[in-house]
Amino acid sequence: MGFFEGILLGILQGLAEFLPISSTAHLTIAGKWLGLIDPNHPEHWTAFIAVIQLGTLLAIIVYFFRDVLDITAAFISENIVSRTRFKHQSLQARLGWYVIVGSVPIAVIGLAFKKIIEGHLTKSLTVISVTLIALAVLLAIAEVTGRFKKDIGKMSMKDALFIGFGQALALIPGASRSGTTITAGLFLGMTRESAARFSFLLSMPAIFASGLLEFKESLVFMGSQDLLILLVATIAAAITGYATIALLLRFLRNHTTFVFVSYRIALGGSILLFGKYLNLL
Repeated sequence: MGFFEGILLGILQGLAEFLPISSTAHLTIAGKWLGLIDPNHPEHWTAFIAVIQLGTLLAIIVYFFRDVLDITAAFISENIVSRTRFKHQSLQARLGWYVIVGSVPIAVIGLAFKKIIEGHLTKSLTVISVTLIALAVLLAIAEVTGRFKKDIGKMSMKDALFIGFGQALALIPGASRSGTTITAGLFLGMTRESAARFSFLLSMPAIFASGLLEFKESLVFMGSQDLLILLVATIAAAITGYATIALLLRFLRNHTTFVFVSYRIALGGSILLFGKYLNLL
């Protein structure tokens, strides 16, 4: 992999991580097209994808800096300093609990199925295509049945856990972390913007943990130039990711997610129909 490919993949990561269209799908398509995925060592590709997600984590931290600061300060103040009962805690402190509880499913399932996630199955564009379409259908149902009345302030612990299980579904290639969590939020009656905001906040622990773990393991097979390319890709993901967060939140205030539903179905269907001719399947 060269610097051009690294920058391209970083831009794709920054765009597709936050749009409900699956960063794994787009990176895997690009990786197979460019001949970057070694079939003998699929875990190398998994590591690359996980590490450049740290760029999108940086984008979240910068964009939601005030929220992250307030949540952290309130959580420490009301759970460690003053030991305030949960029902009497401020929204910011409760959000800290929601992020923690919502992160449990993906942590448990991710560790339990780590070998499968790193294996050949998760690089299969057939699996990715089917998942793209399946999640599109779920998102469409959520759009049709959603009430769009609940904001983050009205969330409960059960809501956080339900969205957390939605995030765990993103371990299936092609599902999309933002796609599954936003869909879960819409099923709970949340507004589109609120579902997206909590989706991004919830993603931070999972991205941080998986990114650092895979980075540590990738040091075994990466040389100095590989690490430099990885750094450039991560920076590209951070810059693109920040812009994507801002654009998506603004878009969701007045628009549905059906454009993403249509795109997922079109992309998944195209790969299934024409993948062999494009040397993707």
